Amino acid sequence: MPNILGISAYYHDSAAAILRDGVLIAAAQEERFTRKKHDPGFPFNAVNYCLEEAGLGIQQLDAVVFYDKPLLKFERLLETYYAFAPRGLRSFLKGMPVWLKEKLFLKRALREELAKIGDFDKAALKLLFPEHHLSHAASAFYPSPFESSAILTIDGVGEWATASICYGDGKNIKILRELRFPHSLGLFYSAFTYFLGFRVNSGEYKLMGLAPYGNPESPDIARYIQVIENELVDIHEDGSIWLNQRYFDYATGLRMVNDADWERLFGFKKRQPEDPLEAHHCNLGLAIQQVTERVVLLMAKEAKRLTGSENLCLAGGVALNCVSNGKLQVSGIFQNVFIQPAAGDAGGSLGAALAAQYLYFGEERITPTGLDGMQGSYLGPACSERDVQLVTRKYRAIGLHFEQFEDLADKTAQLLAEGNVVGWVQGRMEFGPRALGNRSILGDPRNPEMQKKLNVKIKYRESFRPFAPSVQSERVAEYFEYQGISPYMLLVHPVNNSHRKPLPNDYNQLSVRDKLYQLRSDLPSITHIDFSARIQTVHQETNPRYWSLIESFRKITGIAVIVNTSFNVRGEPIVCTAEDAYRCFMRTEMDFLVVGNTLFDKTQQPEWLEKDGWKEEFVLD
Repeated sequence: MPNILGISAYYHDSAAAILRDGVLIAAAQEERFTRKKHDPGFPFNAVNYCLEEAGLGIQQLDAVVFYDKPLLKFERLLETYYAFAPRGLRSFLKGMPVWLKEKLFLKRALREELAKIGDFDKAALKLLFPEHHLSHAASAFYPSPFESSAILTIDGVGEWATASICYGDGKNIKILRELRFPHSLGLFYSAFTYFLGFRVNSGEYKLMGLAPYGNPESPDIARYIQVIENELVDIHEDGSIWLNQRYFDYATGLRMVNDADWERLFGFKKRQPEDPLEAHHCNLGLAIQQVTERVVLLMAKEAKRLTGSENLCLAGGVALNCVSNGKLQVSGIFQNVFIQPAAGDAGGSLGAALAAQYLYFGEERITPTGLDGMQGSYLGPACSERDVQLVTRKYRAIGLHFEQFEDLADKTAQLLAEGNVVGWVQGRMEFGPRALGNRSILGDPRNPEMQKKLNVKIKYRESFRPFAPSVQSERVAEYFEYQGISPYMLLVHPVNNSHRKPLPNDYNQLSVRDKLYQLRSDLPSITHIDFSARIQTVHQETNPRYWSLIESFRKITGIAVIVNTSFNVRGEPIVCTAEDAYRCFMRTEMDFLVVGNTLFDKTQQPEWLEKDGWKEEFVLD
C-alpha cells in the first residue's frame, strides 16, 4: 500500500493529510500552527507534523498530491477575463503577476517547499493533481461507511466546477454532472455574507446563525425571495442555477457584488462589520437561507434520480451549512447521509490523498466499519503531560494534577454545574472547523446567562451567535427531535417540545436583542431562537474522555448535555498546543482550564500582563 501526502494550499485553509500503507494517520490545518486564521500559505508545519506522526520522510512517500489542477484554474481565469472584458482590468493586472510568478509553476514551487523539509529525489517523487471537486468527492465518499453512494459537492469554485454530482462504488468515483463558474451556490451565499457585513470565506456560518432572527411572518421575507429569484438567480428543477452577472463582481472584480445595485434592490445600505443588526438584515438572512435550502434539496433530488442510491455523501464549503443539512436529512430523499467533517478546502488535502490511493494507484477499498473512517476527526497533534509541565514552568502556572481521570471528570462536571466556564484540552486536535471535545470551551446548558457570558466575556464576539450542545449519543432523543448520530456537529434539529418554554404572542415582532434573551427552553444556552440546536453526538468509542465528562455532569444534574464551543477567541484559530490553551485562558474571563489531567484555577494563576493584547492581534472574523 502506498504512502501518500495530500496538500491543499494557496487559497485559504491550507492543510495536509497523510496515508501510511493506505491508512489515514494524521491531518491538520496550517492555521493551527501559525496562529493565522485561514492561513493560505504552503502548509509547512502541517506537513512536518503529518510526516512525523506517520514516521516517514519525504523520500519514503510514493506521491504528493495537490488538491486541484492549477493550470485548469488558470484557464478559467483567462477565459473569464476575456469574456467579461473590458470589465475586470484592475483585477486582471493585480492577479496575473502572482499567477505568472508562483501558481502557474506550482510543481516547481511544491518541490522547493518540500525540499525545505527534507531531501528527496525530485525525479522519483510523483506530484499528482486531481480536480478540486474530485478531491472533495473523495474526501466524503472513501471515509464514509457506504459501499456505494451518491456524492454531492457544493462550494464557491474549484477550477471550473462549482458543484458536482458523482457516484461512488467501491474504489471508483464517477462524475455525473457539474455546475460551472460563474454560476455558484457557494459564491451566491458568500455574496449575501458580504452584503450583510460579514467576512467572505469565514463569516458564512454567521449568516446561517443570523437567519433564524428573521421574522417568518414578515412580508419582507416573501418580497426578498421574490427579488432574489426575479433579479439575481434562475433556479432550475435539477438544482442548477444561473446567476445574473450584472449584479455580481466576483468574476472579474475585487468585491463580491455591486453595492449600489444591491442597495437599490433590497432597499437598504450594505451593512458594515460593526453596524448594529436590524430587522431587515435578519429578514434578508432568513430569505437567502431559505433559497439556499431549496437549491440544495433540488440538487439532492437530482443526485437521487441519477444514481438511485439510498446513501448520500456531502462535501464542499456549502456542506458546512448545518441548517441546510438538517433539512436535507429530514426530507427523506436519502435514507443515510454522511458529511465530511472537514468539508471545506482543508479537507481537500485528505480527499486528494484518498483519490490518489484508489483512482491512481488502484488500491482496493475496504469499507470503513463503525461510524466511519474519520476516527472521530481527532487527527491533529496530541497534547501530552510533558507539554503541560513545560507550560507550567514557562508561565509559573499553578495547576492541580489528578492521578485518576475519573476524579478530574467529576471535579470538572461539578465546576460546570456551578456556572463556571471551563477550557477543555484532551488528546489529539480535531481536523476541520469544529471543536469536538478535544479543543473546546464548555459550559452548563441550563444556565440562562451562559450564552451571553461565552459570547461577550470569553469569545468577544457578536451576542447573537448560538452555541452547540454535546450530548451522549445514546441519549440524543431525550433532548432533540432526532434519533440518529451527528458526531461532527454538522446537523441542526429542533429541541424536544418537552424542554421548550412558551413564547409571548408578539415574539416575532421583538428586536434581535429581546429575542436573544427570551427564555426559550430549560436548556437555554444551546437552544437557538427558532428552538433549533446544532447537535454533536458524543460516542464512547471515539472520545471516551469527553463522554465520561458528560456522564459525570449527568450524574450531578440529570442532564446529559453540555455547551461546547471552539477553544479560541474571535478571529483566532482553535488552539493547538497546551501553551496556546493557557494563553487563551489567561487572556479571557474563562474560569478554569483542564489540559490532560491537570486543572488550572484562574484565581490561582500569576498576573497576566498581556490580557488584552489579542485584540490587536486578531481582527473581526
